[in-house]
Amino acid sequence: MAQSFDIPKRQLGRNGPLLPAIGLGCMSMSPGFYSDNTKFLEAKGNVPVDENDEMTASALATLKRAVESGCVFWDTSNAYGMGHNEKLIARVLKEHRDKVFICTKFGIRVLPDGGYTVCGEPDYIRQCCEESLARLGVDSIDLYYQHRIDPHVPIETSIGAMAELVREGKVKHLGLSECSVETLRRAHKVHPIAAVQVEYSPWSREIEENGLLDACKELGVAVVAYSPLGRGLLTGTIRTPEDLAATDWRASNPRFQKEAFEKNLALIEAFKRISKRKGCTVGQLCLAWVLRQSDNIFIIPGTKRIKYLEENLGASSVALTDEDDQELRKYIEDIGVAGERYGAHDMSLVNK
Repeated sequence: MAQSFDIPKRQLGRNGPLLPAIGLGCMSMSPGFYSDNTKFLEAKGNVPVDENDEMTASALATLKRAVESGCVFWDTSNAYGMGHNEKLIARVLKEHRDKVFICTKFGIRVLPDGGYTVCGEPDYIRQCCEESLARLGVDSIDLYYQHRIDPHVPIETSIGAMAELVREGKVKHLGLSECSVETLRRAHKVHPIAAVQVEYSPWSREIEENGLLDACKELGVAVVAYSPLGRGLLTGTIRTPEDLAATDWRASNPRFQKEAFEKNLALIEAFKRISKRKGCTVGQLCLAWVLRQSDNIFIIPGTKRIKYLEENLGASSVALTDEDDQELRKYIEDIGVAGERYGAHDMSLVNK
């Protein structure tokens, strides 16, 4: 008999639905970030979903298990696999549309050479929405994010265009990803923002320091924490940088470089002292830690394997105390985090 999970539910924003606090990030289910993106670039993203492909088969099985487990808060983007990810999800979504709360994004435009720019122009937003609706095979998107903020387009203009999609019934709720407090406040005046997606984990705590977490609480906006496991490093399963393929995006990430990597392993070993005492994995410890920071926080750890989906959902049964929290934070202060969370080019696109 399949294991069951008691996933806590939380309200999405001030007027949104109750949703499972542990969702599913789907990015890794398609090639492009954590694997080779060459064939997608060569085909300009027009790659069919091949259910005979080993990775795709594993991803589809994971999505089906997620439905069974009640993990039905799914996150994707038109940039993941250049549309492939949305098409893959559609294979399962068509059978369970009434159960799944589907979130997708626009705003990152992938270039022919694999680079990217951002765009928040109204015509582009509408085009992306129509394309995502078609790929997902749905009449409406439950939560539609601006993936990155376009510094050349006023946020009021972009949110105004997104609000039109809400009025037309093509989108139900609006979100922003990697925005500043000022941008959130300006956007929220145009149309209620249901969620802000931002990196948040024990070693990426910028939203505690820059006021974004407090602003979300004040405005009644949910925080959707992506990469709550530090892109896999906080699970303790990646032991050396050589474990990553050369085409893996993480291979060029500052925290995965050899010197920084070795320093960060010391932090993970310290976290293991707490997880051992709590009877959980270090990954579950990190997920439980993020969830307890505020009752408006959702987490979307990503995986394409049933084994790790179930491990992540098991974090719902890990109860941490204030003392556990303080101990974990002290390890971070004493040992430190080596490396920025993004390289220079990527950081230029966040917190706008």
